[in-house]
Amino acid sequence: MIVGINGNVVYKEPTFAHIDVNGVVYEVFISLHTFSALGNDEVKLFTTQIIREDAQLLFGFLDMAEKKMFARLIKINGVGPKVAMAICSTYTPNQFATVINNKDMNGVKKVPGIGPKSAGRILVELNGFDLELITSTDAPKSLAFSQASEALESLGFKKDKISKALSACSGDDTGSLVKEALRLLQTI
Repeated sequence: MIVGINGNVVYKEPTFAHIDVNGVVYEVFISLHTFSALGNDEVKLFTTQIIREDAQLLFGFLDMAEKKMFARLIKINGVGPKVAMAICSTYTPNQFATVINNKDMNGVKKVPGIGPKSAGRILVELNGFDLELITSTDAPKSLAFSQASEALESLGFKKDKISKALSACSGDDTGSLVKEALRLLQTI
């Protein structure tokens, strides 16, 4: 199982890149976010290898959170690597965590190749995965974020309004996040 690749970018397009690793060139499928961050020099990618009857595919990610998101998405029945990569290209892990947290059906349906049935299944299967995504991207801030969210929920605010308010806050600790969010929630 190939879990990472380190080499020089030989060629790239929005959906894939060719990476030269000591004379062997690998084709690695990438998201649009990874494509825009790739340079034309040396690169290190986290990879997921999918072996099928007719192909061995490598999917590359600059960010471990994006790799975790992809790995979780392909476990959902009816979501293959192409759809999972389309989701990774449409949303960053933090944005997708917000979509999951808000149970935003229209947000999931914005992804090419996902209809209403698939969107509903994805939201049901990923219930609770939003905290895992946020935790993997920014551990200290996410703990404060989740604690602030719980505190505001206990005060009777709805999850979707809490999420919107907290995403607009800039505090790093639980107390400052709660204070900022309370000010914003009064105006919403």
